[in-house]
Amino acid sequence: MRILIDADGCPVVDIAVRLSREYKVQCVIFCDTSHVFEKEGAKTVTVSKGADSVDFALVNALCCGDIVITQDYGLAAMCLARNAFPVNQDGLIYNKDNIDALLLSRHTARKIRNSGGRLRGNAKRNPAQDTVFEEKLRELIKRGL
Repeated sequence: MRILIDADGCPVVDIAVRLSREYKVQCVIFCDTSHVFEKEGAKTVTVSKGADSVDFALVNALCCGDIVITQDYGLAAMCLARNAFPVNQDGLIYNKDNIDALLLSRHTARKIRNSGGRLRGNAKRNPAQDTVFEEKLRELIKRGL
C-alpha cells in the first residue's frame, strides 16, 4: 500500500505526507511542470503539462490497494477499476455506490458551463474539512496495514 497524491490543486498534501511518515507508508506526489512539490518523506513525480497527463501517470503507477487522494471524479473511477482506494480532500471515500452519481453531476455541470451557464464555486476551505480528511485517511491507512 502506498499513498498517491494528485497534487494539482490539492490542499491536503502536507497532511497526507505527515500521515505517510507516521505510518511508514510510501507517499508519491504527482504534479505537472506548472507546480513544484518537494516534501520531505515523499517522492515527487513531475510530468509534462497537458490535459490529464498527471491523471494518466498516476493510474499507470497505481497498484491494487493503493490510496489515491484526488478531487477528480474521472481519476477516482479509474482508480476504483484498479482496486485502489480513492478519497477526496474533504474525506469522501469514493466507491462503487457513489461514483456513478458523481460522474453524472460532473457531466451535467460541464453541459451547463458549455451552454454558457455559470455554477457557484466551492466555499472557502475550513479547518473542519482538514480534520475530517485526516480521520478518513487514517481509517484507510489502518485498513490497509
